[in-house]
Parts: sequence; C-alpha cells; structure tokens
Amino acid sequence: MSKLLDRFRYFKQKGETFANGHGQVYNNNRDWEDSYRQRWQFDKIVRSTHGVNCTGSCSWKIYVKNGLVTWETQQTDYPRTRPDLPNHEPRGCPRGASYSWYLYSANRLKYPLARKRLIELWREALAQHPDPVLAWDSIMQDPAKTRSYKAARGKGGFVRSSWKELNQLIAAANVWTIKHYGPDRVAGFSPIPAMSMVSYAAGTRYLSLIGGTCLSFYDWYCDLPPASPMTWGEQTDVPESADWYNSSYIIAWGSNVPQTRTPDAHFFTEVRYKGTKTIAITPDYSEVAKLCDQWLAPKQGTDSALAMAMGHVILKAFHLDNPSDYFLNYCRTYTDMPMLVILEPRDDGSYTPGRMLRASDLLDGLGESNNPEWKSVAYNSDGELVAPNGSIGFRWGEKGKWNLEQRADGKDVELKLSLLDIRDSVVSVGFPYFGGNENPHFRSVSQSPVTLHPLPAKQLTLASGESGLVVSVYDLILANYGLDRGLDDVNAAKDFAEVKAYTPAWAEQITGVPRQHIEQIAREFADTAHKTHGRSMIILGAGVNHWYHMDMNYRGMINLLVFCGCVGQSGGGWSHYVGQEKLRPQTGWLPLAFALDWSRPPRQMNSTSYFYNHASQWRYEKLTAQELLSPLADASKFSGSLIDFNVRAERMGWLPSAPQLNVNPLTIKQQAEAAGLSPAEFTVQSLKSGDIRFAAEQPDSGKNHPRNLFIWRSNLLGSSGKGHEYMLKYLLGTDSGIQGDELGASDEVKPEEVEWQTAAIEGKLDLLVTLDFRMSSTCLFSDIVLPTATWYEKDDMNTSDMHPFIHPLSAAVDPAWEAKSDWVIYKDIAKSFSQVCVGHLGKETDVVLVPLQHDSPGELSQPFEVLDWRKGECDLIPGKTAPSIALVERDYPATWERFTSLGPLLDKLGNGGKGISWNTQSEVDFLGKLNYVKPDGPAKGRPRIDSAIDASEVILSLAPETNGQVAVESLAGAGRVYRARSYPSGAQ
Repeated sequence: MSKLLDRFRYFKQKGETFANGHGQVYNNNRDWEDSYRQRWQFDKIVRSTHGVNCTGSCSWKIYVKNGLVTWETQQTDYPRTRPDLPNHEPRGCPRGASYSWYLYSANRLKYPLARKRLIELWREALAQHPDPVLAWDSIMQDPAKTRSYKAARGKGGFVRSSWKELNQLIAAANVWTIKHYGPDRVAGFSPIPAMSMVSYAAGTRYLSLIGGTCLSFYDWYCDLPPASPMTWGEQTDVPESADWYNSSYIIAWGSNVPQTRTPDAHFFTEVRYKGTKTIAITPDYSEVAKLCDQWLAPKQGTDSALAMAMGHVILKAFHLDNPSDYFLNYCRTYTDMPMLVILEPRDDGSYTPGRMLRASDLLDGLGESNNPEWKSVAYNSDGELVAPNGSIGFRWGEKGKWNLEQRADGKDVELKLSLLDIRDSVVSVGFPYFGGNENPHFRSVSQSPVTLHPLPAKQLTLASGESGLVVSVYDLILANYGLDRGLDDVNAAKDFAEVKAYTPAWAEQITGVPRQHIEQIAREFADTAHKTHGRSMIILGAGVNHWYHMDMNYRGMINLLVFCGCVGQSGGGWSHYVGQEKLRPQTGWLPLAFALDWSRPPRQMNSTSYFYNHASQWRYEKLTAQELLSPLADASKFSGSLIDFNVRAERMGWLPSAPQLNVNPLTIKQQAEAAGLSPAEFTVQSLKSGDIRFAAEQPDSGKNHPRNLFIWRSNLLGSSGKGHEYMLKYLLGTDSGIQGDELGASDEVKPEEVEWQTAAIEGKLDLLVTLDFRMSSTCLFSDIVLPTATWYEKDDMNTSDMHPFIHPLSAAVDPAWEAKSDWVIYKDIAKSFSQVCVGHLGKETDVVLVPLQHDSPGELSQPFEVLDWRKGECDLIPGKTAPSIALVERDYPATWERFTSLGPLLDKLGNGGKGISWNTQSEVDFLGKLNYVKPDGPAKGRPRIDSAIDASEVILSLAPETNGQVAVESLAGAGRVYRARSYPSGAQ
C-alpha cells in the first residue's frame, strides 16, 4: 500500500481496542524510526583516547560506520581497585565526548599548504638550479626574496601543494642550514610527550639524528613548579588521584578539581563519605569551593603569605608547645633541618646564613674520603658531629649508600634538630623581609627589610684553622617564621594576634583571610597529620603556579607538608597537577625519541631561555637583577641585565645553549686537526682565547640565531607564545604590535655579557613548518603547514600522573583527505633529507656542548664558590666549570635508515634513567623478532621501526613499567645506588 494513502486515511482508521476500550491498536508506519537506528549503528568499536594536554587520559570507545567516526563513549573495563578503594571509572568528560566533531569540521586541514610567495620562489629556483640545496641557497642569498615571504607571514596567502614538493623543500632548507651554519640552527618545539608519545618522538628523533635542537615545554608553559627542584632537586612526582581517597584532610589550593580534573573528581567527593575534611583556597567561588566543607578566599597572589602564617601556627603548636614525636622524627630523617649552616658576619655585628657546613670543612673530614666537600654535617644526640647518609656526596663514588636515613659510619644515630640545649652562644642573625614593599595592587605590612632574630650557635674550629659559628637549619626555620624561643627575641610574636611576620594576624592584613580561620585550618591540618602519620594532603595547581613568585607560593605549602611529615606518605603530601607531565614508560621512550640508539648525546634546550634570547625580548628588559635581590645580598655581584645571568649560566654549564657556538660545529674537527689538537682541546683553547664564543653572547651577529623551526602538537604562537609580538617581529619578520622602545633608544643599562647591535635582526627564521590537524594561530604564521592525523586516525600511546594505565590511541579510521600521522610525516621528511643531502653532507663529526647533567657526576662541579672561567677566576674544565664537550658522528645520507631502525648503542651501552643503567641485549633481540630486521642498507640486521606500532613496541619492550624482565634488571641497577631497606613483617 502507498504510504501517502495511509496518511490520508489516518483519521479514518479503526483498530482493535484493549483495556476496556482505553487503548486502541493501530498499524502505523514506523519507518521514521530508521533514521535514529542508523544514527547509532556501527561497524566496529576501536579503543582510543585523546592526545591533548589533559591529565584525565581516559579510555574511549570509538564507533566507526562506513569508514567514518560517528560517535564515542567511555570505556568501562578499567581493572578493579582493591575492595576498600573506589574504582577509577567513570572516566571522561563532555569535552572528550564531542571530539569526533573535529575530524570532519570546517577547521580541519585537508591538504599540505605553503605560503604562496615562498612556493613561487621555490619553483622558480628549482627551474634554474636542479639541485634543491642550491635552489634554496639562491633564495637565501637574496635579501629581497627572503624579505618578501617573511613579511607575508600571518596575512593569509596559502596555496595547496604536494607532499613530495614540500618534503623536498623542507629537506633542502635543513641541509643548507646545517651545511652553512650548523645543525643546532635547526630546532623543533612540541609539548607534553605523555599525551601522544610516539608523535612527539617522531619529530625529536628526526631532529636528534641530524643534530638539531629539541626545545623544552614544561618550563615554557610555566607548568613546572621551580619549588620542586629547589626543594628536592627533582622535577615533579605526585600521587595518583586514587590516593586522594587515602587522605584524611585535603586542601585544594588554587586547583579547581571538578573543572580541570573532571574524570578524577569523584575520588575527591567520595573520600568525604569517610569523614575526610576538604578545604578550598581560591580567590573566587569556583566549582571546587562548592564541593568543600570550608572555603578560604585570599586575595589573589597572596598565597605565600597565607602559607607562611599557617606554618607559623604549626611550628608553634606542634613543634614547640606540644611537640609531635612523629613530626620531629620525620624532620630528622627526611629533611635537612638537622644540618649545620655556617654563619657569615655582617658589618653591624650581626650574621647572615651562609652555605652548608661540609665534612671537608672539619679538621679530620669526619673520616669521609669520598666527596667530603659534598657531605653535609649534623650533631647527633650525644653532641658529636656526624655526616649522615643521604647527601649528594654519597651518590657518586660509593655504592648502596644514597639513602635518606639517620645513619653515619654504618651506625644508627639520632640527629639533633636544634642547638638550643648545646649552644655555645646566642648570636643575632638577619633575615630578609619582603612583605613591606609598597604596591598599588597588594596590601603590605611595614617592617624593616632585614629582621634580626637571636639564634643558638656552636663554635667550631675549621680545617682552615679559623674559628666559625654554625647554626642548624631547624633553628633558622623557626627564627624565620618569627617564633619566640625564649631568647629575648624582640622581633618574634608573642601570640597569633600580634601583627608581626609571619603570624595569622599579619597574614590577615595581606590576604584578607580572618586570622581565626588561618589558625583553625592550620591546626586541623597538622592535628590530622599527627594522628594519621602524614595523611594530610594539599592539591595545588595553576592557580598558584602561574605567578611570577610561584616558587614562594609553592615552597610555603611544601614547608607545611614537611613540617607535618606528609611528603612520601600515602594519602598525604603535595599533589601538583598542571599538565599531563607523567610519561610512565620514560626509559623505554627516551632512546626512541632522542635517537639514543644511534648517537649520544642529543641537543636539548630550555625554551624559556631560547625564546627570551632569540625573540630579542632582552632588548626591552628594564628590570635588573638588583631589583630582585634580598636586602642581605651583595649587590655588586649582581650587575648587568637578566640576559647576562642566562649567558653566564650557559658558559658555566648550568644551562644548555642553542645555537651553541658562533661557528659551525661540523667544522671544528677539521680546524682542530690542522692545529694538531683533538676537537675538545681545540674548542677549550679557542673558547679561552676568544676565537670561539658562545652564540648567546652575540645573538645579533647574523650567524648565531635559529633558522629552521618545526612546531607540532602545539599552538606555540597562539596559546603559549609568551612575548608573542616580539616573536612576530624578530623571529618571523612580519608586522607586530610592539609598543615599547628598545634599550638603545634610552639610557637604560645595557647587558654586560651580550654584544649590543644597534640594528637587531628581524625575521631570523628562514623556514617555519607546522604540523596540525586544524588551522591554528601558529599555522597562520607558518611558511609550510602539513595536515596531520587526528587522535582517532593514528596509533600512539598516552599516560598520565593521575592513574597507572597506559592507554593506546588507535587508528579507528584512515587519516581524512591527505593527512598523515606525525610518524609518517617525519619519516618521509627523513627520507627526502637523506636523498637531498648527498653531495653536501656525508659522514660528519659534530661537536656538541652538554650542560652539567642531573643524575650524573657532573652534579658535583663547584662545591663552594661560583667561579667563572671567562673572568679568570678558574680554569675552563669541561664538565666541571663549563659544559662537557662531546663528539657525535653523524651519517647524514643514512638518516632515513637510522630513523626506521633501532641502533646498536642499546646493544653496546644498554639503557637506563636517573643515573641507573642495565643491559638490554635480550630486549633488542626480541624486537628484531617482533618487528623484523632491516634486510640491507646501512642499518642491515637492525630491528625495524617502520610504523608507529613498531615504535610503540620499542617503548613497551624497553621500559621497566611495561616489561617485567626489564623491571627486574632496573631494580638490580637501583640496588647499586641505594641500600635495600628491611621492613617489619606485614609492613606495606
């Protein structure tokens, strides 16, 4: 029957009745329901996740129909947790549930694009010079041509091109730059490897194989809390969100958990059913404030003052008035509070804290022959000087002694926190006070910039024959917090209501938080930690970390946790969550990402210094170091501009540098051979004579700036371009909105270490290449835009610090239009590079400068005073007073072969991390069977890494987190550094 006729007869139809005539049965057409059924039909479900900088790292079901992604829902098959802990699921959020829209949106990049003016120049040059490198040279040697396409950046004008054409152009630019200026003039920026680690590794592997510079991200985003390395010497390590459920008291301080940690927020709410109290400290009534039992609203930016006042309460109530044995024993064992500090005299007869007392300062060195200048000293309970285990001097040169514990000379000892009861004298010590600085945006409490407090001190005879005064770190802390020790301290507060630094009443004046609330929260926090042995936690994040004085904010909070014995305890400690920083299989990923299987070391650079220098922001810097100094510091030692301190740090090996030298590092070996010296000896000699200089000292000389920049997985110029307008002018050479004047236009103090050029170079980058799946702000300013696969179109892996799982990104569908995955894109560029470089680059020796490395003997460089070889204060000793000098052999025509295979250095040197190493021969053999091996060529017989799946297998096979055998090997390696602890039966 015709459906049209059915509609005409609709009101005349009579059906059977039921329910006593209350219901009637019709035979109506229901084809309209098919559209709904079809909308939710699918051909397959693929597990994947989102490679975005989100700590959620949630697993998702991706539904595919007819080769298109139609929708996504959350996976619900997470492994169950222990019976007394809530499960991780449900995990997900509305942002992730709507991502499939991106794949087919109007913002999607469909084809490789190039700036019209540049591609016209390139095609014209290729017509005249069949050799691509010579064609690029003809463009670079003509200032009018380079200026024409650089000035067009950010102004549209893209045209469609082909992969083959653009890969050739990119390769030619890289080869020309390396040949004329050096490989360190080629750089790449990509953030957060944990969010898609194979995609990150694709670009850095290519750059590392050609000697390019890999730029950092964590510091550049201001996500890295400097307070962490300041306090512990480590970046960040935090508990998973499930550990929130083990806590008994939680302060969410500047972290809006429900909004920014949506998949994990259920732990935050569920723990309240156990009786855990939650506190929100945020200036605004945010989502987290709605979830908490109490809300404190300090004026934004005054968090450090609030933390100092809470510390004042905790120290007085739980360390002095009613000492907690747990707190005191924790401080003796896991902190430097028992250690001794040398006092330095001031002109007015008072003292100022100096450096730590070392074993080498004493006549007998306390019997320590290995690194005595790096072993700190304390008093034991018998009043004897000891060098307890755990200081950095025990890390190198001795095996199995780098444990933080109250042991010395192989015996258990109890360290004294305070010298109060064994003091020889009481001396006046000065402390800086910053809370009195007038500011139109913040309230202040006027006090002397130097506050004097009486401290108990001991008199010692030093190895030099001189007599010196020492105090303990614990006594310094108590004095700094303004606590009365019964020593007639006129500057110490008598009670919490007195407005003196750093009482609750003092903090109320600055923060606006009532002092009663400050005292209440501090007491509750500490009392809970005392009763539960450290199960009090602070969740903190960008709200307090993204401030200029972020270190003060964080260190104030870290102190609270340390005073209460919370750090390292389940359910306690600091929980810093800003960005997806936890790359769990890191040791398996590092060789892949930085080509450590073929050459070591790679070139790496901190982006903060890089862009500050090369975007010429220092040319506008009017803030001097002397304006930032403590009132106790010697201002004469801190002259010059901020860029000067960066340059000094680079040449003394404290920071990396890029570009590194004012010469092409590929030419140094030839010059050294002509002089009859090794490349390292020649470099040292030339640096001392001034024939070779650090590039950072001459950033505008014309040959010391970056020239090619790759950006992928990032919107550098849109979302994180601090100093955006400076980048536009000096890096890109296009229109900018800079309103200030350079230092050259005024009488402002100019840098001392950096040569001032009247005319700064504009448009330093010859080529800017961006990989993205959407037309971002960075793409708009780029010369070449390459369409990359979205997160549902490629194979990759994703991890987070919020849970222990490793989630795959799986290619649910093929990349749309002409897009390719990051791995394929860089593999193709590497192939073009290998072809184009023939006749220009062959097997070359690259001189690489390596800064003093963390987790290496280089940590023990200058133990006492900072000496600068450039000023003649010491000799230039690579790896001690200057960067190490390494020689790296590069085989440029074999770049593609090396990119797609696992190199021999893992067989020869093994693998490792954090200063711990182990053998990986069996894993390499396994990968050869799993991925097969190269049948011929320069990498013949080596395991293949052709695809992103092959790359993932490399990571999973080499990492102890994902390979049990490697975990056993790494534990054995750790045993050579740490002494195994014995625990009571049944201890966790």
